[in-house]
Amino acid sequence: MRLDLTTLNLVLAIEQNRSITRGAEREHLALAAASKRLSDLEARLGVQLFERRARGVEPTEACRALVRHIRSLHASLHALESEVMEFARGIKGHLRIVANAGSIAECLPPDLAAFSQAHPQIRISLEDLTSAEAQAAVAEGRADVAVFTPPLLDNRLQTWTYRAARLAVLVPRQHALARQAAVSFDALLDYDLIGLHAGASAQELMREQALARGRTLNARLQVRGFDAIAQLVEAGLGVAVLPQAPAERFAKVFAVKMLRLDEAWAQRDYVLGVARAERLPTVVQRFVDALCPASRNDDPMMKTKR
Repeated sequence: MRLDLTTLNLVLAIEQNRSITRGAEREHLALAAASKRLSDLEARLGVQLFERRARGVEPTEACRALVRHIRSLHASLHALESEVMEFARGIKGHLRIVANAGSIAECLPPDLAAFSQAHPQIRISLEDLTSAEAQAAVAEGRADVAVFTPPLLDNRLQTWTYRAARLAVLVPRQHALARQAAVSFDALLDYDLIGLHAGASAQELMREQALARGRTLNARLQVRGFDAIAQLVEAGLGVAVLPQAPAERFAKVFAVKMLRLDEAWAQRDYVLGVARAERLPTVVQRFVDALCPASRNDDPMMKTKR
């Protein structure tokens, strides 16, 4: 089945305007021509895309599914155009990295800077996603490399251990727990907890640990960004569990104290993952080798694409 971009753009325009007439006008098509394109497409797909109403049209579930793919196609085409145009400016490759907030706050920036300095002709883009979102982005081809914390949710990824990390606790300096050097998770559950948005790996881990104890996680405030968490802790609105490296930095800047989280699960790893392939693209393989040198001897199937 061959689908042309003009017809797909027409479907998107109709869906956005809820009108075949306005959709045709936006795509500079005659109404009769637009109607024929739409009916031909519905016949090819074997589904109805729009329900005709007195005041326009409503997309069907099939149409909504198609529109999601059209938008994804537009994003891919835009990325394709941008990346190809970069070769005219001397860029020899584009590395799309997705990473969870913890790895960006703890360890990734200096490694990205070193890699960029060693490979100035490779453009790097970085997006902050949850661990689950990062894995999905690589598995679905929307990114080249993911940095995340386990568990591995998609067996389409090949992974290596990148860095060891640890979770710590942040409390206000005048807090009842501030007199201690370490604290258990059970003790924290007696207080309001400030954390990242739902889906963040540390937040989900704490929720699981609370459920395992038959307790409720008092997630009073959920925000985006560790800086915001530190400021809310300083204001006395709760306590927080976050990666140790940023916690140490915040303890020097804000009126907060860092405590050791006395739990085995506080020790965790950051993992680097790529889509499984017989041979990796050169740019991706270089990045894997730079961040995980031991990967060169891990898997004879993971060879550079020449």
